[in-house]
Amino acid sequence: MRNNFSQISLFDIYSDISDAIEERDLSFFDLLDEHLDLGSLIPDEFYRAFYKYSGRKRIYSLESFIRFFILQKIIGIDTDSAMLRTFSLSKELRDFCGFAKVPDASKITLFKQQFCDHLADFFHRLVDITEPICRELDDKKADYLVLDTTGFELPVAENNPKFFNSKLKQAKALHKSQPNFNPYAGVYSFLPDTANKCINAKQQYINGHFCYAVKAAIVTNGLGIPRHIQIFDDDFKAAHPDIVEAKTDNPDIDKEISDSTALKPVLSDFFKLHPDLAFKTFIGDSAVDSYDNYSALKNDFHFERACIPINIRNSKRFDNNNGSAGQKPLPVSFDKNGIPLCPLDGSPFISLGKSKGAHRSTRFKFVCPKSKPNGRSRTCTCPTPCTDSSYGRCVYTYPDKDFRTYPGLLRGTEHWDNLYRHRVTIERTIDLLKRTFGVGNRCSTNVKTLKADAYLSV
Repeated sequence: MRNNFSQISLFDIYSDISDAIEERDLSFFDLLDEHLDLGSLIPDEFYRAFYKYSGRKRIYSLESFIRFFILQKIIGIDTDSAMLRTFSLSKELRDFCGFAKVPDASKITLFKQQFCDHLADFFHRLVDITEPICRELDDKKADYLVLDTTGFELPVAENNPKFFNSKLKQAKALHKSQPNFNPYAGVYSFLPDTANKCINAKQQYINGHFCYAVKAAIVTNGLGIPRHIQIFDDDFKAAHPDIVEAKTDNPDIDKEISDSTALKPVLSDFFKLHPDLAFKTFIGDSAVDSYDNYSALKNDFHFERACIPINIRNSKRFDNNNGSAGQKPLPVSFDKNGIPLCPLDGSPFISLGKSKGAHRSTRFKFVCPKSKPNGRSRTCTCPTPCTDSSYGRCVYTYPDKDFRTYPGLLRGTEHWDNLYRHRVTIERTIDLLKRTFGVGNRCSTNVKTLKADAYLSV
């Protein structure tokens, strides 16, 4: 039995197809033909661009190319050359795609590069088509929007471990003449910003190590189904020139485009492409934690909840003096989850949940930890109370006032933890994209083919 957070895998798909074939005595290709109506899915603009691109009659149809890539991903062959060799051995594969003869690898590569933008439009069209299906499958999870970034390492010489070791030798040699120079920290300054033969391969510290890669943002719903792919290429940077960050001397935080900086332009592009889509809940890791992002999530993109762990490096301690008019002026501090703390011993206040009231904005009520239920009311049992009220000190928090601290749900609760667990779905999707569908094992340094492979995979 699958758990609540499982994703559809290739094994699940294969099992469902196998069962259907056994029950209906159909071949795999019969089943695909029955349910795959490419003519209704491929945008008209794609057809027009494809057939006007060449002055002579095309040997291979647009549907033939698309079927080729669909089969490639289903079978799990990550390189075009290996897929073409498989086609040369199988007449059934060739017939399914409508290939009278197997095309050479250059035609496959040329197709990706020439029609990359149209493949992107195809993907965006499929997002709109599949959104109602996702809602029907699980409306709750389909209403989550999950964002994460990753890096696609390119096959350049700088990604060979020998290259880094050569730079480390340089740093160690400098250490001999300058003993105070740390060769392991200093090697970072010896690394070039870009690969020598590929300017798109930027030196970055991602995926847990130094590498030369193209960074990308992946957006899925709570089901793990991709909703958006944004490669941080030159086109993206030109459209958002303010997001490119200067290089520092700290490899731990130094990224060409940080996750926090990328969030707003990525979501802006996504909602421009899909103006009819709306989501109530955003889920991201602590890398996107910033006041600016919370403001954008609430005011620009209209999320009601943002499930993002607090990044302690972005946090500042603040005080609150809420309470009755007669209370002593002892400030109430807050923990990293936004829970008020007793000004005397630091123990957390008790949450009484949402406070409802006519014509009031949403607020959460907290009461002194030494305030005990007494019938329909409460009584404070503190020997040195910080308020004159017999009820005990009360603190109200307002999500509308500080969406970062109170992002539509209480941090540190079981509800919060259960919601944040859905972030694992995007990690699985990225792994599927890079490993199973081979986008992370590419032999080309061309960014257009990288983008095309990413769109074709999802």
